[in-house]
Amino acid sequence: MVIQAVVWDVDDTLFDYTTADREGMRAHLAAEGLLTRFGTPERALTHWRAITDRQWARFAAGEVTFEAQRRDRVREFTERELTDAEADDWFGRYLAHYEAGWALFPDVLPALDALAGSHRHAVLSNSSLTVQDRKLRRLGVHDRFEVILCAAELGVSKPQAAAFRTACDALGLAPHEVAYVGDHPEIDGRGAADAGLLSVWIDRGGVYGAGAAPEGPQRIATLAELPVLLGADTRFGAPSTFG
Repeated sequence: MVIQAVVWDVDDTLFDYTTADREGMRAHLAAEGLLTRFGTPERALTHWRAITDRQWARFAAGEVTFEAQRRDRVREFTERELTDAEADDWFGRYLAHYEAGWALFPDVLPALDALAGSHRHAVLSNSSLTVQDRKLRRLGVHDRFEVILCAAELGVSKPQAAAFRTACDALGLAPHEVAYVGDHPEIDGRGAADAGLLSVWIDRGGVYGAGAAPEGPQRIATLAELPVLLGADTRFGAPSTFG
């Protein structure tokens, strides 16, 4: 099996979403006078993340639009009956703090450089093109990718096989010729494997023990392992830390 292209997840794979979201929300809540409402900043952030996960699941299931899930996140968190415009304004103020912390993981550019001559590259994200296109431009890597696909425009989201196969179709390649790299063990890891791609799950935090890893995806701890895994002709890379 020769892998000709790599399709990438964005948030918490290329882009350090968790840190930017945590620090951005902390700054936003402080500015809004809401940090003490939940007792501690950590509780406020945990509550926000739980609401985000719950509302995002509704969007992924096709129950609401991308914009609606954002507004409902704000309404649920603030416990206020906000108009669409008011919810959008609140979320916009949060975004200003969130975007101030945008950054790539340190291993991203070396990995992309190492694979630039051997593999084609694309993005498949469970977000919207408006969000991810802007993010990738701000981070300076937009031009690294031939194709950028997002669930909001596709009408189908990971882990559905159709999402991964749409990315393969956009590249003109069969699933077995494409690797998918993502951070979520089920949505990315198992989803890509079930769709027939070479699934590479990046477990940066080493949260899962070896026996708890999902079946199907290859497991790496850093993108430094990726070129070797893909058989790229490069000196960059490191042997797998997971054996």
